[in-house]
Parts: sequence; structure tokens; C-alpha cells
Amino acid sequence: MKEIFYDWGGANVWLFHAINDLRFEWLDNVMLLGTGLADHTLFPLYLGLLTLFALVVVNTPVQDSTHYRVQVTRWMAVIAVFSFAYLFDGLLLGVLKPFLDFPRPPLALPPGTVHIVGIPEYHHSLPSGHSSFAMVVMASLWPILNRRWRVAGVFFVLWVGISRMSLGAHFPADVMAGFLSSLAVVLLVYVAIQKLMRLIAGRTIRFRGAN
Repeated sequence: MKEIFYDWGGANVWLFHAINDLRFEWLDNVMLLGTGLADHTLFPLYLGLLTLFALVVVNTPVQDSTHYRVQVTRWMAVIAVFSFAYLFDGLLLGVLKPFLDFPRPPLALPPGTVHIVGIPEYHHSLPSGHSSFAMVVMASLWPILNRRWRVAGVFFVLWVGISRMSLGAHFPADVMAGFLSSLAVVLLVYVAIQKLMRLIAGRTIRFRGAN
């Protein structure tokens, strides 16, 4: 199973080397920036910026109260999805990483064959936490992004994933697992919150009808 779903018949290591062996003087700084932007400790900052932006958007003058309520509900849902998805994704990673305990490239590959930038890490490779957080950010914001920002979001997620390989921290399979696991978490949280909002709206309508 591991040979198929993780090793990819040797393609996992091959692709890692194809990215990690590519070296330019400026490349490490670019990749460090990508990884830095996807540090999960930045969650409070991202949440604060998202909340401030939501306040600006919903307080923009509108012509009718219905549109205003839709805007408020939409932004509240996005903030809720982002917050809960971050929480559940962190819990999931906290279980999967030590349970699977896959070796990182510096431990799994022969010494001297991996270009490492920063402090080397050797354990808990699957899934990639930085890649996971990048996907949580973009998947949570997706419903409120226009086409241009969605393209930028896809670029950001790919940049983070490539940076983890370029810096010698993760294999491609770790990055892909981080993307897929966090995307699943966001989708589940989104569905749950949408159902909760419909339930609340239904009860509100019935309450008003009874009065």
C-alpha cells in the first residue's frame, strides 16, 4: 500500500529531487517566505485581518437591508469556517503526524543528497503542516474570493507546497496529503455550518410566524 499511495512507484522521491536539487542564489529566500506565510502560528493575524476586512465590507452603504443581511451572514460563515477548520485540522495533524511517524527527507534519503535550509527535521513528515494550513486559509476564503483572488490563492498554496520540498522538509506525498486532508476538513466544516445556519433561519421564521 505504501509503495502505491506514498512512494508512487519511485515518483515521490524523483519529484522531490527534481525540486530540491534546483538551486539559485535567490531561491532559498523566496521559498523561506512561502513557508513563513504558511506558519500556523499566524492564524491569529490572519483571523484578525479577515475580521477587519469583513467589517469594512459589511459596513459599506447598501440600498436594502436584505442585501446587508446576506453580506453579514456570508462573512460570518467564512470566519466561522476558517476558525473551526483551523481547530479541527490542528487536532487531526496532532494525531496523524506522530501516529504515522513517516521520516522526513534528511532521514529517509542518503546523507548529503538533500539540500536543507534552516533547522533540519527528521520525523513526523506526513502530512505537511504548512501545506495543510495554506489550504485551510484558501479553501475557507474561497466562497468570497473573485476570480483574480482565487488564482492568487491557488498560486499561494502551490508556492507553499513547493517551498516545503525546496527547503528539504517534506516529500511531495506529504504536501499532497496536507492539501487533501485540510481540504476535506474545510468542506466538512462548511457543510456543517451551512446546515446549522439553515436550521437557525428556519426556527427564526417559525418563531416570527408564531408571533
